[in-house]
Amino acid sequence: MTQLRISEAAELLGVSDDTVRRMVDSGRLPATKDDAGRYAVAGADVAAVATELAHPAPVGSVTDESARNRMRGLVTRVLKDTVMAQVELQCGPFRIVSLMSREAVDELALEVGSVAVASIKSTNVVIGVSK
Repeated sequence: MTQLRISEAAELLGVSDDTVRRMVDSGRLPATKDDAGRYAVAGADVAAVATELAHPAPVGSVTDESARNRMRGLVTRVLKDTVMAQVELQCGPFRIVSLMSREAVDELALEVGSVAVASIKSTNVVIGVSK
């Protein structure tokens, strides 16, 4: 079974070391001590907490589509030229970048600070907003 140090678990969860220690202290994340007396947590337990921490977009917040992997985030950068645009979202610890038409960015009124949903399917990232 994979054992992770507190710092490794924190990095994977996108939280601070102190937050992971509080999870251990509260019993939310089981831990054992290694030979050096440092806490270690099981990779499977960290994966379970990561699943709990994930906040997928609520069903129905984006018009129906076939993509199922949705990540809600904050637009952190928009680069536009005459035809195309690049939109960056920060979705928790994940940075998502989407290339789309400038027309789509303008129609969705995407700008830094907008809340949007990245729908990820295969190699394509589709951005949508709640209405």
